[in-house]
Amino acid sequence: MLPRVVITGMGVVSPNGIGKEAFCRSVLAGKSGVKRLSRFDSSHLLVHIGGEIPEFDELAWVDARERKHVSRVVPLCLAATTEAVTDSGLDFASMSVEEKREIGIILGTGGGAQEFSEQMYRLWHSGKEKQVSLFCIPSGTMGTIPSEISMRFGLRGYSHVVTAGCTSSTDALGYAYQHIQAGVQPMFVAGGVDSPITEGIVKGYTMIRALTQSWNDQPERASRPFSADRDGFVLAEGSWMFVLEDYDHALARGAKIYAEISGYASTCEAFHRVRMSDSPEEPARAITLALEEAQLAPQDIQYVSLHGTSTEMNDRVESRAVKLALGNHAYKIPMSGLKSQIGHAQGACGAASVAATLIAMEHGQVPPTINLDQPDPDCDLDYVPDIGRKAAIEHAICNCVGFGSKNSALVLRKTA
Repeated sequence: MLPRVVITGMGVVSPNGIGKEAFCRSVLAGKSGVKRLSRFDSSHLLVHIGGEIPEFDELAWVDARERKHVSRVVPLCLAATTEAVTDSGLDFASMSVEEKREIGIILGTGGGAQEFSEQMYRLWHSGKEKQVSLFCIPSGTMGTIPSEISMRFGLRGYSHVVTAGCTSSTDALGYAYQHIQAGVQPMFVAGGVDSPITEGIVKGYTMIRALTQSWNDQPERASRPFSADRDGFVLAEGSWMFVLEDYDHALARGAKIYAEISGYASTCEAFHRVRMSDSPEEPARAITLALEEAQLAPQDIQYVSLHGTSTEMNDRVESRAVKLALGNHAYKIPMSGLKSQIGHAQGACGAASVAATLIAMEHGQVPPTINLDQPDPDCDLDYVPDIGRKAAIEHAICNCVGFGSKNSALVLRKTA
């Protein structure tokens, strides 16, 4: 029998709350974290809003002398990781080197240090070479981001990054789960981080008509998954990190257990680098395979956390996929789209979904999908519009789909 894998710590830096308690209050209340952009002048752009976190103090986590040498994702993930580790009851400082060799990092990110590289290029091409960081190459790569966590805590195990578009952090959690099951390491710090709100990235997404341009004057209403008047997603940033460990290991040290990861699966449509196929077959298959691994039937599920980007095709195909995977049971259970509250945090969005689902399971309350003003007839499930709802959740699905035709799903089980 394979080892059980549980989540024992959670840390959050989100557009609608810094820290897991603030995030919890916002998620359950349906509070939007989308606002007008403040880190750069967006007046010449078509999009002026995002799921930005202007109140986040980078220098509380990275020394001012070091900040110019690393991407914003570094302080974001260090803050979330520190909270997750503290929440888990672990004390890395008191551990031996041998013990730290048993703890790994698997981090999911979509764009990683893109914003850092964009800034370095801007300096180079504006004649300000002397301001370019000596670490512009290593700090501009995604592979060094988990190393920053390893170095901060002295962890000697795996220190890997998963970058698979929108499914990155879902896959990072899935891989950590699989490695613990395989007996490779008993414990991982895993989750996601992204900070893609830059002038260049906003321009790029605007070119492919992915971002909404309709709500610049009402940012909190801009992210509208499953609503008929949606016209694109809202770019967001943030970090959601977790401690995962072997169930027996967690019990032995008396750790609080949020939930068990009981299934994970990933598929690829092999269709297009951006667009989804109109067929729900492969995203449905990811859900079905995850359920099979968890040894659950569709009727065992009480909640689904949806990807829900607020783009017309994504919402429609995902709704069809859930119905294909769960059958008539899909109409009987609540579902919600966290992106309605925070926007689309790119490769970190799957981890954000897991954090919100853990909150829903712990509090017995389904978070609402806000801004669902005009239900799309093609999106006809119970998305819990605007106001949360009490519900006992024993088993939940966290669904994720993304660029490159990728689909991933996690199944969470509440433990006694």
